Amino acid sequence: MGVLKSAWHKSSYSNDTGGACVEVAVRWHKSSYSGGNAGACVEVAETADAVLVRDTQHRHLGHLDFAPEAWAAFLANVKSGRL
Repeated sequence: MGVLKSAWHKSSYSNDTGGACVEVAVRWHKSSYSGGNAGACVEVAETADAVLVRDTQHRHLGHLDFAPEAWAAFLANVKSGRL
């Protein structure tokens, strides 16, 4: 699994009026392991140092940080059926 470098981008929560916007350094995306069941999914963001994981429905509770190697091992175990 390749880890992406952080890059600043405009937040999707920003508006386009008067330059009032917020920039963030990671891009969250829906995990390919999430189902399409009414928004109950996991979002993932990769940085140079960590893989961040959060619950889409409870973003306000924060996220978990994993070392890239630990995340890769977790995914390998899921793919192999061990988890």
